[in-house]
Amino acid sequence: MSTAARVLELLAGRGETLAVAESLTGGLVAAELTSVPGASQAFRGSVTAYATALKHEILGVDADLLADRGAVDADVARRMAVGVRRVLGADWGVATTGVAGPEPQDGQPVGTVYVAVAGPGGVENLSLLRLNGDRADIRKESVRSVLELLSGELREYAGAQDTEQNGGN
Repeated sequence: MSTAARVLELLAGRGETLAVAESLTGGLVAAELTSVPGASQAFRGSVTAYATALKHEILGVDADLLADRGAVDADVARRMAVGVRRVLGADWGVATTGVAGPEPQDGQPVGTVYVAVAGPGGVENLSLLRLNGDRADIRKESVRSVLELLSGELREYAGAQDTEQNGGN
């Protein structure tokens, strides 16, 4: 089973939903998710905020943060995930931002990627990736990485929920 299928199965089984905010991946995360039959049970939609201004205008990323640090930043990724979750009314949000190449961006070298997850109860996680390869390789690995990060958070969150429901034992 693919990671996308596993994520969607976990979400649907719990009656939860997912929204995606993408920059460097340009819709590839959404495409990977929607390639799974029945994705509509859990996948709400996506925002491809390729232009930096859209990260602020649609996803609510702080304009000063974007001006100071640029779009390739840990806090930007985190806020994109939180923002898409809010804007699309989902339980979970994920985000990708980074430099696929061929040129550096915002002072960051090619292959610098941040992937983020935001979920219920303030759940947030972020990974900094330093990827090698060409543009296609970097984008493909970014998709795989954000779905793996989400999968891990879903499993961890489910375990925490089980513990709470069983009196902390």
